[in-house]
Amino acid sequence: MTQPPSGEWVYFDTEISNSSGRISYVIPENRRLGIGVYPIKMVVRGDHTFADSYITILPKGTEFVVFSIDGSFAASVSIMGSDPKVRAGAVDVVRHWQDLGYLIIYVTGRPDMQKQRVVAWLAQHNFPHGIVSFCDGLVHDPLRHKANFLKSLLTDVHMKIHAAYGSTKDISVYSSINLPPSQIYIVGRPTKKLQNQCQFITEGYASHLAQLEYSHRLRPAKNTARMALRKGSFGLPSQPEFLRKRNHLLRTISSQPMAAGGSASHRPERAHSQSESDRERDKERGQRSLSLATGCWGRSAASRFEPGALGQK
Repeated sequence: MTQPPSGEWVYFDTEISNSSGRISYVIPENRRLGIGVYPIKMVVRGDHTFADSYITILPKGTEFVVFSIDGSFAASVSIMGSDPKVRAGAVDVVRHWQDLGYLIIYVTGRPDMQKQRVVAWLAQHNFPHGIVSFCDGLVHDPLRHKANFLKSLLTDVHMKIHAAYGSTKDISVYSSINLPPSQIYIVGRPTKKLQNQCQFITEGYASHLAQLEYSHRLRPAKNTARMALRKGSFGLPSQPEFLRKRNHLLRTISSQPMAAGGSASHRPERAHSQSESDRERDKERGQRSLSLATGCWGRSAASRFEPGALGQK
């Protein structure tokens, strides 16, 4: 879609995937895209299943703040559990950096086959828009993959990292890209061995956010990506089953009458329905926004693209 958010789909080319179902494509010079976020739809010729993705075009020198998803946000062991809780204040800290004009980048050592569930979890908890980087399938050293991804942003794309968040295992990743300890924020108990390699967040994100807001070192990003990424939270056109069941339970509880008889018993249901419709509209708008990084195609066998809907332009 060369003119998002409501433009027509433009046919670019047909490519043959490799044995893993992946393709590599170089956009022709005469079709170069300007700064922005562009939806991409890859349709399988045989059964018309399709994979959605996005490509992000940024100006050189764009400054970003990186967050390790499991290390920074999840209060439980794994995001692959049943909707684990988010660390209190984590969303506010991410939004603070976004408000200053920094591009938000989320990194994880998880394989890209888990993309839908992880991005749905970010959407469920209203995390600000950003690029999400996954590993290309199962890898033996996910920390090295994280480091190589960040190095490619610095050397190949000429971006600039301003701060990084994660757990103690991420210190080596951020140190490998020569990020100074004053810009590495780690969630966890401080240790003598690591106390000189990072800044530990020991009193929670709320206290950390207060320190950020009153710190004289903070400044707006020099070369921001505001024109490329709209503010807001992740939005998805549909939710996986583990989130859908939870929302159904909340709707059931909210729809129960307040009292027996009387018109008052119907007011909560009307108010809740209005809120639900607002959320659906937000999700429809947000589905065109950035939700994953290059190389994460999130293939879904249940998705079908009707023949003839995507024609050459």
